[in-house]
Amino acid sequence: MNKIKVQFSIKELENFSGIKAHTIRIWEKRYQIFNPNRTETNIRLYSLEELQKLLNVSFLIDYGYKISRISKLSMTDMEKTVNQAYSEKNNYVYSINILKIAMLNFDAILFSQTYNELLKTKSFSQIFMEVFIPFLKEIGMLWQTNSIKPIHEHFISSLIYQKLFENISLAQGKNQIIDTERIFVLFLPENEMHEISLMFINYQLLNKGYRTIYLGAGIPYGDLLEINKFYDNVHYISYFTVMPFAADIDVYLNNFYTDILSKNSSKLYVSGRLAKYVSDALIPSIYKFDSLDELITAI
Repeated sequence: MNKIKVQFSIKELENFSGIKAHTIRIWEKRYQIFNPNRTETNIRLYSLEELQKLLNVSFLIDYGYKISRISKLSMTDMEKTVNQAYSEKNNYVYSINILKIAMLNFDAILFSQTYNELLKTKSFSQIFMEVFIPFLKEIGMLWQTNSIKPIHEHFISSLIYQKLFENISLAQGKNQIIDTERIFVLFLPENEMHEISLMFINYQLLNKGYRTIYLGAGIPYGDLLEINKFYDNVHYISYFTVMPFAADIDVYLNNFYTDILSKNSSKLYVSGRLAKYVSDALIPSIYKFDSLDELITAI
């Protein structure tokens, strides 16, 4: 298999593993646990296999193993020890580490294998909240530190989207409406394209037996006036990740209330990274949630 990225700086190892570069150097010198190549200017370059080894070391350190003991393990014995520890504690850190390797290798098969292994003991909702969400947060940090390229993020995100589509389709197929009074309309504002969390909310609502209208990304709030022509009790849900800009959020919400919510008994639920910029003096019928989990619990 062709590997797009095969060498990593010590700073990139730190970003991927959470182990400080200074500590990696100490382990390398004291235990000969890594054997990096060096450039003509003496800069360390680590292989993909050494990155994977460091992720395993990091996992075992978190599990309670001492580095002196870990350093004596062969690569095969280290992998066996990691698998045993993972089985005993059902620790999601290992799954996230494997997903990082799948992302770097553009390896859809490894992603599917990891996902299917998780499905043996966990529901899709648990996998999404306990593995995918922390993993996506780590991806964001890796992208910001230039440890990965946008293509890595796009590749792995597309695989998570696929799992969302699969499970939403299953939920729609068995959906029995238990609440005929409310209808949930899910949308993202103009120029907001990060749909993963919104899609998961849609999945959860369908599982609970609610009727949803999923509009997706980049919806002008004025277009939502069409919904008001058909329904009086609409529960709008949106997720602010990059838009509206923080300084514009209160204006956006005031307009939303005036043009849409004030016309009937509808409500708007807002979460996402930018929700913290919503004024504490909340507008009537608008509710903000600090986390995805809080929003899902509330509805």
